Amino acid sequence: MKKLISCEYNMDLACVELKYSDGTMIAIDTIAVENEFAETWLDRRELDYLIYNDPLGYSELVLNGDVKAYLDTVRQGQ
Repeated sequence: MKKLISCEYNMDLACVELKYSDGTMIAIDTIAVENEFAETWLDRRELDYLIYNDPLGYSELVLNGDVKAYLDTVRQGQ
């Protein structure tokens, strides 16, 4: 099983990068995710908050396919 070494936002490439102990890397294109799921500027703001403050939480949402459900939950709370 590969171990996660780092997870950080790369501002130059606008992606969240996950690096693993076996040398593999996953780069999540944050602009593409926002274009796909964000319906309002509030959705974009919520995703941006996660990108900057909790990139691991953001990447878990994206990789598990939970972005839409997360944004629906946030919208209900507003």
